[in-house]
Amino acid sequence: MIKTMLNIGGRRTRKSRHPLKLTALLYLKEALIREQYEKCAEIIALAQEFGAASFEIQDLLEDPRRSPS
Repeated sequence: MIKTMLNIGGRRTRKSRHPLKLTALLYLKEALIREQYEKCAEIIALAQEFGAASFEIQDLLEDPRRSPS
């Protein structure tokens, strides 16, 4: 598990990032780029199971780089 230190209000707190959550979010991003939308629901469920917050998923879904020009 990857751990980072955050300095919030003068005190340090540990924030852990689950590697499986990060992998699921990466797979979601790749599926969206490749327009493989049938896989997205399953990947989102996995990401949430491993602790992905709704804003993390929403940011990927609303990525302006994916919108047609």
